[in-house]
Amino acid sequence: MVEYELVVERLRAAGCVFAEEEARLLVAAAADEVALARLVERRVEGVPLEHLLGWAEFGGLRVAVEPGVFVPRRRTEFLAESAVALARAGSVVVDLCCGAGAIAAVVAASVPGVRLFAADVDPVAVRCARRTLAGTGAVVCEGDFDAALPEGLLGGVDVLVANVPYVPSEAVEWMPSEARLHEPRTALDGGGDGLDVVRRLIGVAPRWLGSGGRVLFEVGSAQVEAAVAEVEAAGLVPRVRSCAEREATVVVGAR
Repeated sequence: MVEYELVVERLRAAGCVFAEEEARLLVAAAADEVALARLVERRVEGVPLEHLLGWAEFGGLRVAVEPGVFVPRRRTEFLAESAVALARAGSVVVDLCCGAGAIAAVVAASVPGVRLFAADVDPVAVRCARRTLAGTGAVVCEGDFDAALPEGLLGGVDVLVANVPYVPSEAVEWMPSEARLHEPRTALDGGGDGLDVVRRLIGVAPRWLGSGGRVLFEVGSAQVEAAVAEVEAAGLVPRVRSCAEREATVVVGAR
């Protein structure tokens, strides 16, 4: 108990908002006092808690993460739930730019019988995704954007979900240091207006989607109008879903 209280004090002094919860997790993860001291030291230095633990909680699941891998945000649980709402047994679901495989994991756990594919260009993220999705039947591919996907999926995808970066380049420097210093810039930076990768996604989506298929992605509230215009320009029918509790906005484009 004394050990736990000392950890709480150190984390609180370092500015950790959820010091009590983080202390409990670090104490549980440490093999001994020396290991605990090192974990606390690294956390105080600003290393993301999830990188220290080796996992992130997402949608009630544990998603494997390693240093340098994007940590899935709780906000994005709404995007995962939106994908789940569109999938059925037998649906072909693709988690593009899957990172550690968080969205794919929620789909696998929520919709039995889906044909699930996940893809990312980062080999470390792909390694994490394969650990997270082990035993689910999901196929995890490594490669640049949709070039990683099997050609046999062309024109047959029912749900194409992608948590692409949408932070404008100049705003990345204002993000918390945990993200700026410990996560890949490519997973954060969405270009000048934040929608560069969104446009790339919308550009390739029509050739992958089957009849009635949907593409969905997350954006900031100020980007909705521009994102909807891009969806319409691609010949898709847009719909916007919002979750006030998570401050999340999802744009869906239907073929």
